[in-house]
Amino acid sequence: MKIVRVETLLRRGRYAASNDWRVTRDELHRAIRRVSWPPGSRKFTIYPESGKKRGKGNGVKPIKEGLMVALAEGGWKLEQPLDLATLKKPGKLDAVFQSACGPVAVEWETGNVSSSHRALNKMALGLLKGKLAAGVLILPSRKLYKYLTDRVGNIDEIDPYLDLWRCIPCAEGVLEIVVVEHDAESLSVPRISKGTDGRALA
Repeated sequence: MKIVRVETLLRRGRYAASNDWRVTRDELHRAIRRVSWPPGSRKFTIYPESGKKRGKGNGVKPIKEGLMVALAEGGWKLEQPLDLATLKKPGKLDAVFQSACGPVAVEWETGNVSSSHRALNKMALGLLKGKLAAGVLILPSRKLYKYLTDRVGNIDEIDPYLDLWRCIPCAEGVLEIVVVEHDAESLSVPRISKGTDGRALA
């Protein structure tokens, strides 16, 4: 899989300027580039079919699972809660790495655009309250999105709101979006299976 864009929304303070963050960021990017389809291949090849119709296109969760395996091998903890001391706690973070300056969180979008907003808001709140050192959301590009489950979160739908997250008043921390895309298209590879929840079958 390839990274086609990195959008840095926040980069402030000691950790953001540290070698520790640069190393962790580079390791994350390498893990993303390791995600492949079909499993075991050396690149990510998508079955080029629109996901708008029921039973068509490709699912998203198996793509995320490839990254989670790679991160777990690198010492990241999966499905970690974010303690914000609120009455109703936000959902768990997909993966967390414990840096010298605090937790680094990663979310890979498998829901709709509302889920993308929640993921960014959750990590932004973690930065504001000093519970996170960095947060990264991974989203498909427009080119990849058209072959995935219809209405899954994607960079095009988040783009108009980026200035809002850039204005978050925290003195320390990093908030980034990594945009990913397939390496190739082929009708010879299998479709990526879809889940059975919500609009995943659509």
